[in-house]
Amino acid sequence: MTTRIHLLVAAFAVAAVSASAAPRAFDFKDPKGVNNVQFKLDAPLESISGTGTGISGTVSFDPTNPGATTGRIVLDAASLTVGNPVMREHLHSDNWLAVAKHPTITFEATRLANVRQNGNQTQADVTGTLTVKGVSKEVTVPVTLTYLADKLGARVNDPKVKGDLLVLRATFTINRADYGIQAGEYTDKVSEEIQLSLAIAGAAPAA
Repeated sequence: MTTRIHLLVAAFAVAAVSASAAPRAFDFKDPKGVNNVQFKLDAPLESISGTGTGISGTVSFDPTNPGATTGRIVLDAASLTVGNPVMREHLHSDNWLAVAKHPTITFEATRLANVRQNGNQTQADVTGTLTVKGVSKEVTVPVTLTYLADKLGARVNDPKVKGDLLVLRATFTINRADYGIQAGEYTDKVSEEIQLSLAIAGAAPAA
């Protein structure tokens, strides 16, 4: 009888560990509108910078196996803006991002490499497909993932809300020519390289 009880306890323990270790889906659509991507083009005559806040998407993350992370982040291209309203019109026009024809910019993460875990923070190189203006390219960028257990209530300022957060940070550079954005044109005022910085948090409410 004692042996049977021990076996049952062990089985429940294994089941509990397996349940807690299961990947969770983190939703990056932020009702607060805080999630954002920043971009900068630093040309000889002008330095242009702006932001985009129309972010959504889902990332599957397991804090016990962060290397298995996959997911898709989507940016509403129309949410991209700069301080100068004329430049904003140009940015959205067919000559540049063609927002009307290509309303979203997406990144589909497929695999992580060089995974280093330190406490609740994971650093890695994420490889995936970046699609801009209808052109898809495989890119690899450094990423930092911070898993914050039971912090959803603090983010939404409501202690009754239970759930976890996944904070994602990434900074990388792309070339606009690779995505058919006025390749080789206006390089004195518009840099060929676009510096991107992503700062977003996804929520996984408690079941």
